[in-house]
Amino acid sequence: MIFSIISDFKGVIEKVLPRKNELTRPPIANVDQVIIVNACLNPPPDFWMIDRLTILALWNKTKPILCFNKSDLVTEDELNRIRSIYEKANFKVIFTSSKQNIGIDELKETLTGKKSVFAGLSGVGKSSLLNSLQTELKLQTGEISNKLKRGKHTTRHVEFLPFTFGGLVADTPGFSSLDLPKDIVREQFSWLFPEIYAYQNECKFSTCLHNKEPKCAVKEAVSLGKISENRYKNYLAFLEEVISNERSY
Repeated sequence: MIFSIISDFKGVIEKVLPRKNELTRPPIANVDQVIIVNACLNPPPDFWMIDRLTILALWNKTKPILCFNKSDLVTEDELNRIRSIYEKANFKVIFTSSKQNIGIDELKETLTGKKSVFAGLSGVGKSSLLNSLQTELKLQTGEISNKLKRGKHTTRHVEFLPFTFGGLVADTPGFSSLDLPKDIVREQFSWLFPEIYAYQNECKFSTCLHNKEPKCAVKEAVSLGKISENRYKNYLAFLEEVISNERSY
């Protein structure tokens, strides 16, 4: 949007520019990056949801950045295990603790000058992190439900909040489920898993889906530990969903 300022509190919209990208859940357009927030514990990481959110971010031409909060609750070995899963996909991984002020400066640097979206399940500490970044925000936080081990929804609307250090951020309502876009086709799917797509040209067949095909470089990379086995299993599960969506058209 291009606008002219008339006074301190008034302006005129001159032109509405086309959207460069758009997220449907949350319903936000023209973002630079999606900060996918999970907890290291209480609740434990939901790798299935993380992988779905990275798919949606990449499909909508936005950069996914993974933030694991409550890092003070787990061992260094567990942090290294989590890091190794996603660094193989060339995703940036940030470990934070809003209570212990761990990783807040790194997160702030990542957000500076960017239009960002915070996304993830309820109870992982999205609002607490934003309050740690800028106390004036005073976002509501909620306790974890003992029954479900998930947070009560404390964010009930979507709005962009300005940072005093530069940049805008939207704190979104917690997610419980997300459908993959219906226009994703099986031949394009592997590029949404960068570490899998990197081996595409090394497979015997150019149309390899890295499932049951022989002489598949991806399956070999998984067996050698070059690709996370958990990520590969999620890839196969999501691939079946993509194929099912194709059949339903």
